[in-house]
Amino acid sequence: MNPPRSSLATAFLICAFLVCAQSIRANAQTSNGNFIFAPLSSGNARPGTQPSSHASTLVELKDGDLMAAWFTGSREGATDVVIRGARFTHGAWTAPVELARGDHVPCWNPVLFHTADGRLWLYYKYGTSPDTWAGARKSSDDEGLTWSAEERLPDGILGPIKDKPLILSDGTIVSGSSVEHGSWTAWIERSSDGGKTWTKFGPIALPESIDVSVDKGHASAGVHLLKKKTVGIIQPTIVQIDSMHLRFYARSKSRAERIAASDSFDAGLTWSVPHFIDLPNPNAGIDAVRLRDGRIVLAFNNSNQQRTPLNLALSTDAEHFRVFKTLEDAPGEYSYPAIIQAANGDLLLTYTWRRETIKFVRVPLSAVPAN
Repeated sequence: MNPPRSSLATAFLICAFLVCAQSIRANAQTSNGNFIFAPLSSGNARPGTQPSSHASTLVELKDGDLMAAWFTGSREGATDVVIRGARFTHGAWTAPVELARGDHVPCWNPVLFHTADGRLWLYYKYGTSPDTWAGARKSSDDEGLTWSAEERLPDGILGPIKDKPLILSDGTIVSGSSVEHGSWTAWIERSSDGGKTWTKFGPIALPESIDVSVDKGHASAGVHLLKKKTVGIIQPTIVQIDSMHLRFYARSKSRAERIAASDSFDAGLTWSVPHFIDLPNPNAGIDAVRLRDGRIVLAFNNSNQQRTPLNLALSTDAEHFRVFKTLEDAPGEYSYPAIIQAANGDLLLTYTWRRETIKFVRVPLSAVPAN
């Protein structure tokens, strides 16, 4: 005996609803992402939410939860700017909590990462402006539930300046740093004892001659150039090509308006003269990750002049990249991405959303093209 048509229709609608719901959940977790906290403009922000938030960092915790941190206050550089953080657990972000603050000076650019011994670290900067920064850090032995007292870094050591450091197989920390005193230069800070002592290499400077030659190439191609002089490179993000070959990609303020790269063939002890790759840079922060299969994914603003759109690009040779995903392309600022690969292979990102909040996005590994 055939079931009534009404029963079939009801069953069809239920199936369609379930499929639709699964699709909505998947889309919300991958393409659209979610805000770590509601911005003031939403009308339902938590008490204490600040007008300006920027420069996020992201780490996967040992139990599979996530932790993010960023700086926040009335505006970038104000004395009320502190470091806050939140955890992603049981499918949602917890309320942000304060992790660090300066002594009547703003905090800047937190970076979360684990050292080889499993300890979780929070490095950050404090000072009135980038040219007066000093470095500080805290550590946690319970995955960020509690933190040590603040420890000031030695003079001349700033810690990872924006992006996560690279941890080599022997535990060596290779950290990208930079200074903005007049001309911008990159530095590499290296520790073989878990951060107890540091050595540094640099300055790694962008030669004006290289920038001028690329400038001429851009001019002949009809590209409008806003930058009238070579200022330099900052905020290197480091990937490991093979056991001894490391490469960093850096933000540039240059005529070429492109991302710069430099190589080390001795595990980060010395570095080559930088050169430009084929991706633009509007003087904005970037981040990169080498996937476990050797491919490299770079998060960046695909523009010469604006901090929108925000995109992901893939490389199989570390030199040439192809854009494969747009995270944001509306007017406004979508910037300073942080990117990691999760234990399950997915790409996890946080980034500044219009300076109002921090957005989190998960991109399944299956969404990353093969080449």
